[in-house]
This record gives sequence, structure tokens and C-alpha cells, in this order.
Amino acid sequence: MNPAPRAFSAGVVVVHRFDEGWRYLLLRCFRNWDFPKGMVERGELPLEAARREVEEETGIVDLSFDWGEEHIDTGPYARGKVARYYLARAAGTDVELRINPEIGRSEHSEFRWVDLDSALALASPRVRDVIRWATHRLQGAAGT
Repeated sequence: MNPAPRAFSAGVVVVHRFDEGWRYLLLRCFRNWDFPKGMVERGELPLEAARREVEEETGIVDLSFDWGEEHIDTGPYARGKVARYYLARAAGTDVELRINPEIGRSEHSEFRWVDLDSALALASPRVRDVIRWATHRLQGAAGT
């Protein structure tokens, strides 16, 4: 039996369908690019935490979970932390890097809507696995 992770976060692979195809929303924190995510709070379901984190970090509230609650969990990283990611489509592309009141600044310094090749080039190996998972689902979506 595997022990429970020391820390569990949840996030969303946010995508938008542009004329050229699907684009992924990546956020940069220092040198690391990732999707919106954060810690699951006590009593909170992972999907609830994922939605909350997207809104807190980007201002996006118009998410459609066209793929349901299907998700991917990363392997342990950063001292045993595990991240769960869901896949959702954003209706629009406006992003507001909001201030985190606990630290007095935004957690991220930049965002980009990027194609698959750019996403893979920017991301760490852990995040690349998540991108590949999401891409597989997007390829099954109508109109791709």
C-alpha cells in the first residue's frame, strides 16, 4: 500500500480553441511553467479546489469540463507532493494574474496561450506528461 502524499494539489489544464487549433494556458512562476493549480483545502474535493485555483490565479470562471472529471495524477515531486489535473475548455482568453493576499503579489509573473510544441518546450518533464495526457483527449474532441 502506498502512503498518502505529503501534499496534494489540484489544477486544470485550461485550453481554448483558436482558429489555428487548441492552445494551452501556461503560467510562469520564476523559471517554471505550469497550469493553474494549488493545494486542496480540508473538506474540499479536488475538482472544487482545481476550479477555485483557476479563478484565484487567472480570473477565469467560464470553464467547461467537456471531458468530465477525468484526471491525471503526477508522480511524487518536491518532497512527496502529488498534483491532480483536470482538463477544461475556457470560453474566452482573458487572463488576469491576480494578487494572492497571503503573499501580497501574484504567484505568477507571466501567462501564455501556447500550441502543443511551445507547451512541450516550456514545460518540465512532470508537466510534459500532463500535456501529453491532455493532448490525447483533445485529439478525440470533435473538430480537431
